[in-house]
Amino acid sequence: MKGLVTKSTGSWYQVLTDEGKAYDCRIKGKFRTKDIQTTNPVAVGDWVEIEPENEPNVAVITLLHERKNYIIRKSVNLSKQAQILAANLDQAFLVVTLASPYTSLGFIDRFLVTAEAYDVPAGLIFNKLDLFSDEGLEILQDYRLLYESIGYPCFEVSALRKTGIEAVSAQLKDKVTLISGHSGVGKSTLINAIVPRADLRTGTISDWSDKGKHTTTFAEMIGLTYGGSIIDTPGIRELGIIDIEQQELGHYFPEMRERMHNCRFSNCRHINEPGCAVLEAVEDGDISASRYDSYLSIYHGNDTRS
Repeated sequence: MKGLVTKSTGSWYQVLTDEGKAYDCRIKGKFRTKDIQTTNPVAVGDWVEIEPENEPNVAVITLLHERKNYIIRKSVNLSKQAQILAANLDQAFLVVTLASPYTSLGFIDRFLVTAEAYDVPAGLIFNKLDLFSDEGLEILQDYRLLYESIGYPCFEVSALRKTGIEAVSAQLKDKVTLISGHSGVGKSTLINAIVPRADLRTGTISDWSDKGKHTTTFAEMIGLTYGGSIIDTPGIRELGIIDIEQQELGHYFPEMRERMHNCRFSNCRHINEPGCAVLEAVEDGDISASRYDSYLSIYHGNDTRS
């Protein structure tokens, strides 16, 4: 039987069949993505084939269908392994906070580069508007202007006060959407505001570190009553880039991609080459310094900072 993976706890998976029946499943054999060793061979959003076992509502996953796309990150403690956050996505949104906890521009850019590399349309949701000072609101507008100018949709919300939720909800209709971000950015509160019946557990920020505590411990797909679904995942402390070659990295920065054909050399690295259209755009302010810094950081392998 064919089914959709709707929950992953690491060792067991919940699979919903076309007939609407849910099975608790384990994996038979091993599955690999390209030649990348992953810590989770099956992810939420995957389509699989299952064989029921003798025990009621229990089955074995026997086949993983080809994915149209996925979001992947390097495992923090296992440099040669990776974790697939979710598969077969229509879009992915990173929940961003400028404080409590702070989401760096580098982290945002690594998420967007990963989404570009694996063909997932992406955007940003700026949360915790209720905590912003006037200065913070100005910084937020600078961030929003930067990313919207590149082509990424941005939303401003206060999940706690349910401000701006309608616009986000409209964006989710009839789509499979990954919601990701640091622990503590308010993903669970946001999803509860969008889908009250989800009733996800929420937490507080650790005072000593200003970093979030994990309240979501496994990935889960949550259906929307008006069509589509959200995939909620545990918070990410670090996001390592995997399986992106240096020479192709520039293609995953849209503002660089549209200028690369104007470089003097076809194999331009966009670092110190003469006649580089990308460097000229950085000098002219047409490509932001922060985005270019992110490019250099990823290019040189310094890509796991939070």
